[in-house]
Amino acid sequence: MKLAHPALSRRRVLQLSGGASALALLAQQGASAQTPASEELPPPVRALQPLTEGVVPISPDEHRGRLARAQALIAASGLDAVVLGPGSGLRYFTGAEWGLSERFLGMVLARNGDPVWIVPAFERDRALEQIRVGTDVRAWEEDESPYELVARALKDRAATARIGIDEAMPFAFSDGIAQVAPALRLVSATAVTAGCRMVKDAHEVALMRRACEITLRAHRAVFESLKDGTTVAEASAWSAAAHRRLGVRGGSLVLFGQDAAFPHGTEKPRPLRAGDVVLIDGGCRLHGYSSDITRTAVFGAPASERQRRIWDLVRKAQQAAFAAARPGVECQAVDAAARRVIEEGGFGPGYKFLTHRLGHGIGLDGHEWPYMVRGNASKLVPGMTFTDEPGIYIPGELGIRHEDTVVVTETGCENLAPKWSGTPEEPAVV
Repeated sequence: MKLAHPALSRRRVLQLSGGASALALLAQQGASAQTPASEELPPPVRALQPLTEGVVPISPDEHRGRLARAQALIAASGLDAVVLGPGSGLRYFTGAEWGLSERFLGMVLARNGDPVWIVPAFERDRALEQIRVGTDVRAWEEDESPYELVARALKDRAATARIGIDEAMPFAFSDGIAQVAPALRLVSATAVTAGCRMVKDAHEVALMRRACEITLRAHRAVFESLKDGTTVAEASAWSAAAHRRLGVRGGSLVLFGQDAAFPHGTEKPRPLRAGDVVLIDGGCRLHGYSSDITRTAVFGAPASERQRRIWDLVRKAQQAAFAAARPGVECQAVDAAARRVIEEGGFGPGYKFLTHRLGHGIGLDGHEWPYMVRGNASKLVPGMTFTDEPGIYIPGELGIRHEDTVVVTETGCENLAPKWSGTPEEPAVV
């Protein structure tokens, strides 16, 4: 059955996701209008089984350890406290998942002591279901200002000077705090939030490793299901279904032929034809933690000499970046290693054909610190996770991208996805 639904670009999904892992929602590209029934799914997708057994979420004790680490960074950064609102930062430190709205819900964390929660009074009971760390919960009625409660909580915790604000917090919230407490100096809390989140522990890495395995299996099932005339809506619906059958929510951006020259998709996708490159970029969330993997293949015919040359060059660039990534290396040097290979292969200069940065940090957010981009002199440390995703994009012809999620180790870098063969005919071997 063919699905008729406008394609969503990867960037548009990022905008719609409201801070959630955008890659886990990429199935909206074509699957939101109609979801195939199980009996309508291709056999490779229908054969998938859940792959989440034995995986456990982050525990309250782990969240308490994260809060202690944050408090150490608050002091080291010269802050008195940080304020977090709904989003991945709040989830990282406390496990609380709360949708963003015009009503303020947040947490105040000072250098010492338990966190203070500020919640809407009519939502207090629902908020208590989410609050697993801390017992000081202060509620505001609809005709009261939540920011007065924030200011009072800061004063109670002797936080009277520099206050860190989560970078993802809406301006309306931070401005509300500034209006009721003009003596406070509000600054970015990134040194604390990213300072904790950029370095993953063994549990986080294990969740991401399993998420990567799930996504790679879903990619392979989609590749095996393609046929002449397949639409991107059908293929992305299969990806969403494949992730569901594997036990998670996820999906993929799917591009065929010359449409793959648009790294984040096109508004006018065309059906699949023999000889097209097929680019599948997607991921999922497992207990909040993201995967992000891209595979590019050639469908229905042997790869042309040019397709194979470009495919191999992008793979060589990915391997060069992987080899460059180790503790102490600047993020920009990893980008430079891949870009150098592509330029020496005749696809330069600069951003002409590799039109984007090499990669981005990944964790609870699909895109987070650190970023592998020119100008970022931050140095890699063990536990950092990021994507290694060089590509070559030639308008009107093709786009080829290889992407894996990797973690920095004590001596180098590790690919969190299972190994795969290096040919356009077998891009997603598990």
